[in-house]
Amino acid sequence: MRLKLREESLYSLLFLTPAIILVGVFIYFAIVWNVYISFTDWKGLVPSYRFVGFENYRILFHDPVFWTSFKNNIILIILFVPGSLLMGLLLAILLDRKIKFENGFRTIYALPFALSFVVTATLWAWMYDPSDGVLNTLFSMLHLDFLKSNWITDPHVALYAVILALIWQFSGYTMVIYLAGIRSISNEQYEAAIIDGATPMQLYRYVIIPQLKKPTLSAFVVLMVFSLKAFDFIWVLTSGGPGTSTFILAVEMYKETFAKTKFAYGASIATVLLLLSFAIVLPYLYWSYGGEKE
Repeated sequence: MRLKLREESLYSLLFLTPAIILVGVFIYFAIVWNVYISFTDWKGLVPSYRFVGFENYRILFHDPVFWTSFKNNIILIILFVPGSLLMGLLLAILLDRKIKFENGFRTIYALPFALSFVVTATLWAWMYDPSDGVLNTLFSMLHLDFLKSNWITDPHVALYAVILALIWQFSGYTMVIYLAGIRSISNEQYEAAIIDGATPMQLYRYVIIPQLKKPTLSAFVVLMVFSLKAFDFIWVLTSGGPGTSTFILAVEMYKETFAKTKFAYGASIATVLLLLSFAIVLPYLYWSYGGEKE
């Protein structure tokens, strides 16, 4: 019996070894290499590994563009994460009411998240076009000209236009998470609440929503991490413009690294992003695997 278990463990190890090597090289080694590069003076296409200590970080924390990107990231988190959670919860409650054509509506609502970020960003770029975009054209047809805007070409509106598009993209994801959580609640709890005279509003407020903490936390972590690295969507939609109005840390990292070939400086921005991601993920992992056991 022990010999058989050892053979199975050996076979499992043989199958896992290539994946372990790939993950080790392309993820963990790459992270360590990036941190090391951030302490060098690498500029231009020719690598330079001369150690300069925290010089790149000193420059970074005195860079107004960095703080603009950081501020935009905070605004993105504050509006995008709660907005996506709330919209997903409302859609999940709507579908939970056993409406007609539920499967069709569920597919429609979940479709945006199934699409590529490049595709949806291009779609929203067409919709936001100030001259003949869908939104301004619709407002003109409805005689609501006061709602027309330059959208992503207006530095005061562009970031909020991006956030609106991202909420649309992710509301289907949070809807699926919440709907699964609602459907996992036992019928006995519903029946007991109804017997006690709970109205539908009270049923959701006191029975259903309090039991959605785990789905909320899981979706919260995913949305938070995405809000730090929402590069592809923003790059296709606005390229960080106009000016730096839609710059976030990931966009600044790309421009500094590949447009200006400041590889060490870009690596320092990437390291800051890594630390912010750890600050989000590690408490979640502790709560999931350690806090619950206690």
